[in-house]
Amino acid sequence: MFKGATVAIVTPFKDGAVDYETLRSLVEFQIKHGTNAILPCGTTGESPTLDHDEHAKVIETCIDAAADRVPILAGTGSNSTKEAIDLTAHAAKAGASGALVVTPYYNKPTQKGLYRHFKAVADSVQIPIILYNIAGRTATNIETDTVAKLASDCKNIIGVKEASGSLDQAQSVRLSCGKDFLILSGDDALTLPILGIGGSGVVSVLSNIIPGDIVNVINTFNEGKIDEARELHYKILPLAKAMFVESNPQPVKKAMEFLGLCGGETRLPLCEMDDKNIASVKKALEAYGILNVNA
Repeated sequence: MFKGATVAIVTPFKDGAVDYETLRSLVEFQIKHGTNAILPCGTTGESPTLDHDEHAKVIETCIDAAADRVPILAGTGSNSTKEAIDLTAHAAKAGASGALVVTPYYNKPTQKGLYRHFKAVADSVQIPIILYNIAGRTATNIETDTVAKLASDCKNIIGVKEASGSLDQAQSVRLSCGKDFLILSGDDALTLPILGIGGSGVVSVLSNIIPGDIVNVINTFNEGKIDEARELHYKILPLAKAMFVESNPQPVKKAMEFLGLCGGETRLPLCEMDDKNIASVKKALEAYGILNVNA
């Protein structure tokens, strides 16, 4: 269900409030350009600064706007197991196709604690669960043995969004969990390498601005057109790097503002980008050939 390109969709704001009308237009933009699935309330969706009502409504809005045309993978993680269970239960009830559950952040659980956390969330619902491993933001890595035990013990844990930056870890997961366990790249710059070691796709920041090209990297690779996929990968790479000149999603929201897709507003503690970094984003869009293009 979640193979291919999943967009980690931004949450647009207007004067401090969630702009639900624009969110609907962003969902439509993604579907128009072939994105395979939509992830609301991920890191790129600024989930840490959404209150519970907003979190619920963002997921519900994406489900309603998608209208069963593409699956919705709802971000429902928390560093509180009870809260993660509640958020995941809401997503399931609202009609999400699955849930992405991030490693608990700040409290730095042991591997035993991680196992019990994810198992408790998975046991609370019937929808598919994808683990989200991003130690750079959470301070804790989900070790391969823990992933494998969860995959074995919880039949609805079907994959991992691997954002450790380690191809070695991704390969270990592939060997330990088998070919049917989904490995999704959590980094646009590593999508092609992840595909090359048996990965299934990407949860993409760049899909917010170039959804068709992210889909094409995966499709051309899967069709055996490796040279074509590699060429597109290297074309995308400078743009991928530009989207992280400051903390995500500040650069991609600024890019979307330049492209007329939504405003660039973020919520504190994220704030307006430095002028030199705004210039870097604009330069990358110009070099890619998409500035002032919204089609």
